Amino acid sequence: MRIDIKAAQHDRDWANMLAYVQDTDAAGALTGFWLFDHFVPINGHVEGPCLDGWTLLAALAAATRRVRLGLMVGCNEYRYPAVLAKIATTVDQVSNGRLDMGLGAGWFETEYKMYGIPFPLPAQRIRELDEACQVLKLLWTQELADFDGKYYKLEAARHEPKPIQKPYPPIVIGGGGEKMTLRVVAKHADIWNFGGGTPEEALRKSRILDEHCAAIGRDPGAIVRSTQFYMKSPDEAATLRERIEAYQAVGFNHVVVGVPTAYHEGLVEEIAKQIEPLVK
Repeated sequence: MRIDIKAAQHDRDWANMLAYVQDTDAAGALTGFWLFDHFVPINGHVEGPCLDGWTLLAALAAATRRVRLGLMVGCNEYRYPAVLAKIATTVDQVSNGRLDMGLGAGWFETEYKMYGIPFPLPAQRIRELDEACQVLKLLWTQELADFDGKYYKLEAARHEPKPIQKPYPPIVIGGGGEKMTLRVVAKHADIWNFGGGTPEEALRKSRILDEHCAAIGRDPGAIVRSTQFYMKSPDEAATLRERIEAYQAVGFNHVVVGVPTAYHEGLVEEIAKQIEPLVK
């Protein structure tokens, strides 16, 4: 069982996230620390601070020694995949191989429009995600990468250095679309993250993912089942173990716990204490 902390960066400053990640780095029972990939807050308003996720990952990598780092999840539409491959490799190098490569098709239309980023229909965004995963893998493993897709192309593309992790950082894909997204998960993901649903719904989606794996001949056991939820207050630490066990019972062995916006000294230590029997 792997349990991580998430501090989505809306309405937080650098000191807040640095404190939370360093607390997580010091808590041996916790494995990873996650941000998200948005440019404005998405918790009911768009005003307020929201720092860039990839830039922060590089900074947090230099400020930590043990904890794994990633975006839950990065938006494929925001960066051309060849450029994203270079950004991700840089973070993997700075962190000495501690990057988890979170990626999704994107969804927050308000943000797209605000920044002038094209917002294709869902089917196209998911097809682009599929191609992007192929591009990333090629750049991370080939001396010269060629790719001729519908949305992305490479021509004798060089990508050096390669990531420290071999063959490449674990690919984490978020989403629950049953016909297309989970098919992309089956093809490319090392970890599948399902957020915002009950354990029963998570189990139903997981079984559909198994079907997609069977259709392409991939072992469904090769994909870690992951979920995430947010704590509204520090008081919820007392019930975390029970909440996590409900997902563990339906085959999920990776849980990401979002911490409250305000920094609470000692909260991460208390979370680690509560969940330690699960990770042991």
